[in-house]
Amino acid sequence: MLKWAGGKRQLLPVLRRFYPSAFDRYVEPFLGSGAVFLDCHNRGLLEAKRVQLSDINADVIGCYRMIRNHVDEVIERLAALETGHRAGGQQHFYDVRDGQFNEQRRHLHGDATPEQGYTPALAAMLIYLNRTGYNGLFRLNSRGAFNVPAGRYSSVTICDANNLRRLSDALRRPNLTLEAKSFRQALAEGGASDFVYLDPPYAPVSRTAHFTSYTAAKFGPDEQADLQRAVIALAKRGASVLLSNSVAPDIRRLYATNVEARSAGLRAKKVPARRAINSQASRRGAVHEYLITNIRVN
Repeated sequence: MLKWAGGKRQLLPVLRRFYPSAFDRYVEPFLGSGAVFLDCHNRGLLEAKRVQLSDINADVIGCYRMIRNHVDEVIERLAALETGHRAGGQQHFYDVRDGQFNEQRRHLHGDATPEQGYTPALAAMLIYLNRTGYNGLFRLNSRGAFNVPAGRYSSVTICDANNLRRLSDALRRPNLTLEAKSFRQALAEGGASDFVYLDPPYAPVSRTAHFTSYTAAKFGPDEQADLQRAVIALAKRGASVLLSNSVAPDIRRLYATNVEARSAGLRAKKVPARRAINSQASRRGAVHEYLITNIRVN
């Protein structure tokens, strides 16, 4: 799977406590690394269930579709990129980023469904850049170009063929949809018998902590407020909701102390996590996050 800012692999032991015992459909509208989907899949919780995966980031969906449909070609091209990286290092990274990836993506701009134009070559380049770029970030500038700098790794796994094939198998499971769309579209019809996990771009906990550019558009206070309204509506319609976010003051106001959120059965619980992304390594470490949910645990 892709490395992702705020990826939930390290938080899975806590999240598992909130997986509902019964549901008919699993919905994840901020797919990112897909860690929670894959955990549910690997634990057998999605057997005979419908699964709706989506993200507004067309690169993410395009890449996962190529892994699902053309995994052998993605592996072949990624192995070639790994060979180039071993020989060329950071210069190879920038050659791929600027001379190939952004150039090929540029032809998809203006397409109503750019994920449909994704190719195994683009998917392999995205995985390569994700694996070798700074802290595994995905970031676009205002022109929609990927602009993450090269990372500094003494060693890095780039082409994990077995893992990619396992991911391909998971994405090919029956009754699974994989679409590029907004969270508003994804949640519009959610309700009773759904388990909805949401991992949006986190609200910044300080003025210098902004990291919302997963697409050329931003995910700021207005989007956080829209999401809160959608989550409250889901809870009122009977969905089992689990949302991750930062302990920023805005999130506290939207959920922890919000009367409407609490009346919908939502509670904000602080849990320990680890900050994986910071410009200073000494500031990466234990922090707290909110888990916001209407799911009761024993």
